Amino acid sequence: MRLSGGHRPQRIKDMLRTICHITATRDKYLISHFRPETDATMRLWTRQLLLLLALPSMLCYDQVNEGEKAPHSFEMFNDDVLFAYGPAYNDHKTLAEDDGVSDEIHFRLPVKFFGTNFRKAFVNNNGGISFNEPIVSYTPEPFPIRKKYIMMPFWADVDPEICGDIFFGERIDEFTLNKLEQEFAYHLPDQFFKPVWCFVVTWHKVAYYGSESDKTNTFQAILTTDHHHTFVMYNYGNVEWTTGAASGGDPMTGLGGIQAQAGFNADDEYFSIPGSRSEHIVNIKDTTNCNRNGRWLFQVDNFKVPGGCVFEATYLTFGQFIWKDEVCSTKCSCRHSGKIECFASPCSGSDICVPMGKHYMCQMDEKEC
Repeated sequence: MRLSGGHRPQRIKDMLRTICHITATRDKYLISHFRPETDATMRLWTRQLLLLLALPSMLCYDQVNEGEKAPHSFEMFNDDVLFAYGPAYNDHKTLAEDDGVSDEIHFRLPVKFFGTNFRKAFVNNNGGISFNEPIVSYTPEPFPIRKKYIMMPFWADVDPEICGDIFFGERIDEFTLNKLEQEFAYHLPDQFFKPVWCFVVTWHKVAYYGSESDKTNTFQAILTTDHHHTFVMYNYGNVEWTTGAASGGDPMTGLGGIQAQAGFNADDEYFSIPGSRSEHIVNIKDTTNCNRNGRWLFQVDNFKVPGGCVFEATYLTFGQFIWKDEVCSTKCSCRHSGKIECFASPCSGSDICVPMGKHYMCQMDEKEC
């Protein structure tokens, strides 16, 4: 039982939840009645109709009672990076519970994750997919976490009781698999990957615990395999908050405190997307490792991060370098081969060695300026 945040009068909370569900019902009707692959013209009309129907939720309910702002009057966001989801794709939903989790999901095919085959998983409302057991922790823990096998596109304190839905489902339809194949061919032209199955999970316009604002997040994880290799795609639509009130976040902004984590954990192996557990994670929709903002790709059977190198769980882009020790005697750079090269290279005479995340960087001594 959490004691921080979320203490509005019940009447106000019920009213805000009703507003949220009215707009959510409208969205789900559109999602369930229009399949984008059926007709290109219909897709254009659907986008225009979505914009028109969104206007009431963008403009109304500015105040609820005594000047209190109504949260979750949904705004439109650029969802081109997201794969389609919802009832039209026979997606299931988790229960709208704070810290909720799906029932155990049995996959059609086994998937390899960091060298181990899994066929069962859980969808966790708090922004992740876990193997072996559910994860209900609402405050993201620092990686590594022993004996936990988890994929976390955005581990934070999601509260769908306030607003939002979590959709999930397996896909073997030709449209989705062809689209995946095309995206992988574009992002990874040197690697042939023809998916035969995928599992799509979408956190749709979800609020944070203790929210007193209109901020919501939409993000997605896609797990896919061709029987041999396993890849994960993280897609980020609109991301406006990082932290629930019980994790030290500001109820009005959803920022501060122990902020969201994005990445993977497999027992003692792990990877965090840059910015995790910091104020920078709110900008994750503007980052990428595959030349498309809001998208991150990973090979997870034998873990690799396309577009760069991983050095001691730190992601480096091609050509980027860091120093591995606190006196900056050894410099390590990410080569275009995907390999890390380390060599002796201390800071120059006017530079000093300063921490940068888990490693170090040489920079000019401000006292010398």
